[in-house]
Amino acid sequence: MKPITAILLGAGGRGRFAYGAYASRYPEQLKIVAIAEPDEERRSIAAHEHGLDLGQLFESWEDVFNSGKIADVVIVATQDRMHFEPVMKAMKLGYDVLLEKPMSPEAEEVIAMANAAEFYQRKLIVSHVLRYTPFWSKVKQLIAGEQIGDIVTLQLSENVGYYHMAHSFVRGNWNKSEITSPMILQKSCHDMDIISWLMDKKCTKINSYGSLSHFKSQNAPVGSTARCTDGCAVERECPYSAKKIYGEDKTGEWAKFITGIITPESVQQALEQGPFGRCVYQCDNDVVDHQVVNMEFENYATASFTMSGFTHDISRVIQIMGTHGEIRGYMEKNELVLYRFGKEPETIVIPHIEGGHSGGDTRLMDEFVRNIREERVQKTAGLTSAVASVQSHLMAIAAERSRLIGGNTVELSKWQVEGGIT
Repeated sequence: MKPITAILLGAGGRGRFAYGAYASRYPEQLKIVAIAEPDEERRSIAAHEHGLDLGQLFESWEDVFNSGKIADVVIVATQDRMHFEPVMKAMKLGYDVLLEKPMSPEAEEVIAMANAAEFYQRKLIVSHVLRYTPFWSKVKQLIAGEQIGDIVTLQLSENVGYYHMAHSFVRGNWNKSEITSPMILQKSCHDMDIISWLMDKKCTKINSYGSLSHFKSQNAPVGSTARCTDGCAVERECPYSAKKIYGEDKTGEWAKFITGIITPESVQQALEQGPFGRCVYQCDNDVVDHQVVNMEFENYATASFTMSGFTHDISRVIQIMGTHGEIRGYMEKNELVLYRFGKEPETIVIPHIEGGHSGGDTRLMDEFVRNIREERVQKTAGLTSAVASVQSHLMAIAAERSRLIGGNTVELSKWQVEGGIT
């Protein structure tokens, strides 16, 4: 059985450690045959990891597409605002596409990509990996099996983790809305997607509040410096110290994102010269560090979502309240508690699966490869086709619009018509 061949657009964090890593672990399933990546060091590392020669390396997605159709699929792992054009070009050339979330920060582009997938009859799969995890699959199964009756309300909390907040959304690539995406779309489109999937109804109204409350210059402690390596007087006491997060963590969990090859010298150089050594109170970030969203669905069921960057861990907690029962779930513990009204509660322990996003990364790739092999039609191509992903993207975009207009309610259907979205 020949592996599915793929072009990888973007060899950064997700491109390298999720999609590229899958190809390395399962070479019989997926083979990277070309990479487009503007960063020279990343291109070099990718070439080594996938055994590519210079003729298979490109600086831009435009360059790789000039070669015609050279693979089965394209994996788009570029920055958020760099998704639309390569996705549209790839489908026009006859490629099926796996697209890193979010699809786009622009509602019009989200709709256009989904429509194009239908027009070209291509598979366009969005990496909403949580749907593929054993945890969320079990939650969906319990709801579908009418274990709690009809959903009346749902509450989901995303605990971002203070160190993840500092890395990705204060110092890192996703710290400015106009360059990437608003926080509710970039980080929390997973959560909007899970809510949309579990509710399984049309969302009609949304409002939202949130702000950047802490990571700004007026909150910088006395004695702090522009960089953690500049002799900061409070660095040892600061929980956001870059020296602690990147230089003193023996696992290298976060250091791998700031330097290609992890050595004490390369980490130190990255902290002294790159964005990840900056004081969190003296960055150019503007995305929110906390946000709440309230939603109403067509059957008058409601949902609420809370995102906070001020948590000790990275985790998700959910409570689903139905007419005949309740589900409480703790994703990172892989544990659900099912309460059927009038009966004893049942604790359900979900089997642990290794891999990113609680095994969701691997399961997404398994499903994607299987869809390509079986030549399934676009509409049934996995749990997270573009068509299935449109509503959750519009929910996130509407939530951000509500936040920016003071929390006023946005009616999704009215907003879509006013924006020319059909």
